[in-house]
Amino acid sequence: QVQLVESGGGLVQAGGSLRLSCAASGRTFSNYAMGWFRQAPGKEREFVARTSRSGGSAFHADSVKGRFTISRDNAKNTVYLQMNSLKPEDTAVYYCAASTVLSSIPSRYDYWGQGTQVTVSS
Repeated sequence: QVQLVESGGGLVQAGGSLRLSCAASGRTFSNYAMGWFRQAPGKEREFVARTSRSGGSAFHADSVKGRFTISRDNAKNTVYLQMNSLKPEDTAVYYCAASTVLSSIPSRYDYWGQGTQVTVSS
């Protein structure tokens, strides 16, 4: 089992920044690829970014490319999502997730956090 706890969400004005953190416990963190997803009300869960087990490979959705950056610190068992130039359409609950495979598909992820709300006001 892997337990994931997100933090860092909140209310921010358009153009602002937030940094989300996801702390992992349980099994060896570096054995898992990590991803960030988000879900807005009435919408399906959407892929945001993923990083490989070592952190050497990262991939971002087109909708956030150039604004968001995923990173991880295996010594701290934590994955981050730095979000800059936020837009109202970024408003959603953000989830981190762990997978044994590197994927952008939610169903490939085995463990999920409880989510953290990000609200961007215009």
